[in-house]
Amino acid sequence: MTGAAAAASSDPDRRSPLNLFYEEPDPDRWVPFDRHPRRWIRRLVRGPEQPRGTMRAFLNLVEGLDRIGARYRLNDFRHIARHGEELACVFGKPQVLERIPPRTPILFGTSIYSHPSDRPGLPRERPIRRVLVPSLWVQRMFEEVWPGIVSVWPVGIDTERWAPDPAVARDVDVLVYDKIFWDRARYERELISPLLGELARRGLRVATLRYGSYEEKELLDLSRRARSMVYLSRHETQGIAAQQLMAAGVPLFAWDEGGLWQDPKYFPEHIRFGPVTSVPYWTDACGVRFRGDGDLLEAFDRFWAGVEAGAYAPRNLVVEELALDKQAREYVALAERAGGAWA
Repeated sequence: MTGAAAAASSDPDRRSPLNLFYEEPDPDRWVPFDRHPRRWIRRLVRGPEQPRGTMRAFLNLVEGLDRIGARYRLNDFRHIARHGEELACVFGKPQVLERIPPRTPILFGTSIYSHPSDRPGLPRERPIRRVLVPSLWVQRMFEEVWPGIVSVWPVGIDTERWAPDPAVARDVDVLVYDKIFWDRARYERELISPLLGELARRGLRVATLRYGSYEEKELLDLSRRARSMVYLSRHETQGIAAQQLMAAGVPLFAWDEGGLWQDPKYFPEHIRFGPVTSVPYWTDACGVRFRGDGDLLEAFDRFWAGVEAGAYAPRNLVVEELALDKQAREYVALAERAGGAWA
């Protein structure tokens, strides 16, 4: 399947399409091929799958490529089998690698392995031209295992869809975005409950969303109604939801504890890496960060004074550094440099 039927007018040589590959992992669970009825049942019960994380990043890449007129083939495994010398742009979870010819050059990323220790020998096993990760701290972590081949490329944010709407009243003072998974009981006690208590004490109008339990249209609606967002995430490789709210002009009160990467699959027995951050794209115009080690009240006082004074301009960072078309062009440039992308 080929997207963006015509090349952009700025590309008169009509470069050949990118070979773009993406699939969500959906293995059989109990018996062979049971993934197919399970997928149908999930859709029937839960409705259409909500685009989060890797899926949202991939959809944004495709939308950006369409906007700049860059052509691509999507999951054309038959073509790459016949033209194994062309570059394969493998986006998302690495099970797709098994369907790519073994000698095909690969642009790999983003949203791939959680840590390269899952397959440290990959660059020796396959012709990986470049690995893409969303931010600098992730690049540093990956380069400890795969030195010299890791580049930073964050996916773009749709700043037209995620934009302030002057016609909508800002009737929610604080949107609390809760993305805390690990050590949940501890953080409920030490962070979430004290924070919610302080917001209630101040009489602020509060809405809450917990990651994985809302539809994207709810977040979009709240991005236009909220005056501010409390962002609770232990660490983020990019932080798309935060950037979507920033694009909508919503300043953040961001929990940014720093320290070590704490994915329990790896930490502390196998991997000890730091420092990490929950907001890898940030300026002081975006809001206020706090560590949560006793600084919450003082930091929130400063943050709320800035909200009341209209002192923040978080949209600027997203428009200038993370716009959809800008990041799509950067992806195409990376594919060109990786070699073999164009005929």
